[in-house]
Amino acid sequence: MSTFWSPLVHDLVPYTPGEQPKGQRFVKLNTNENPYGPSPRALEAIRAAVNDNIRLYPDPTSSDLAQAIADTHGLTADHVFLGNSSDEVLAHAFNGLFRGKGAVLFPDITYSFYITYCTLYEIAFRQVPLRADFTIDPQDYGGPNGGIIITNPNAPTGIALGLSAIEDILRRNPNVVVLVDEAYVDFGTDSAVTLISYYENLLVTQTFSKSRSLAGLRVGFAMAQPHLIEALRRIKDSFNSYLLDRLAQAGALAAWQDRDWFNLTRAKVMADRDRLAEGLRDAGFTVLPSATNFLMVSHPAADAEDLLAGLRECGILVRHFQQPRIRDWLRISVGTAEECEQVLRELVNLVGT
Repeated sequence: MSTFWSPLVHDLVPYTPGEQPKGQRFVKLNTNENPYGPSPRALEAIRAAVNDNIRLYPDPTSSDLAQAIADTHGLTADHVFLGNSSDEVLAHAFNGLFRGKGAVLFPDITYSFYITYCTLYEIAFRQVPLRADFTIDPQDYGGPNGGIIITNPNAPTGIALGLSAIEDILRRNPNVVVLVDEAYVDFGTDSAVTLISYYENLLVTQTFSKSRSLAGLRVGFAMAQPHLIEALRRIKDSFNSYLLDRLAQAGALAAWQDRDWFNLTRAKVMADRDRLAEGLRDAGFTVLPSATNFLMVSHPAADAEDLLAGLRECGILVRHFQQPRIRDWLRISVGTAEECEQVLRELVNLVGT
């Protein structure tokens, strides 16, 4: 009964995740999962970790994994924070770095969880309109604010900002945290992690869910100068000291170390993405430039919801959003080469090209 709820709960509008179907078998291109699977070394490490040590608590700092990430980026382990998915890392960042500091700024079309975090932690926010072409204008991010959140590449548009634009935003906002959410960074743009040494207000978040195919393991991380990482650790240890279990730590470490598999599979995704984009454009679709593992597409003569329903009848799931500016668009995750050919073929049939 809602009479027992805290007042805050009445105003919460939870994030709506993409459909995870049960029963009927679909070509699943709606949640940006990697079609090529995790590193075999990661799977073996997870199997090896299933032993009597499961009775023991895991390393609360995920120190081996933190050190491996730090080494790759020329940082130290105290520059790295691990969490149970990048969503949890983001939640701790909103709670620990933005709460009580004025309105935070983020694009009007971006990861919709940001609004949920702001509501949950009672943080004021202002959505900054993207340009007409769905790109971010760094000059829009300035003036009094309590923080900046930029998804790069952006989701669901797929469009990336260059590092010079990220630096422009950092320079305009030296007294607040600028959070760069890089869930899709490995599919076509440069990470802002190279800027951490120069900007004390920069926090970069990433995930193992996309480019390392471990969405089911729930591992995310943040990188920043140690004073920002310490804030996240204080929040974590006031919430749950053991965020990553033993299997997650073992699998993520092995996946991080297997650079060959990482580079092979992300190259396949990028090649499949580009072929699918070319095919859709040839069929009359508008396709936004993507540096991610998905495409944002629209057709001038077809209703997006009709295309969504038509694809579902063909056994293919994609994603549609109800925000007014993107109601005419579909987001299509990049599947295997065969799945990309299938979705292209069905979309061409649906629009009658």
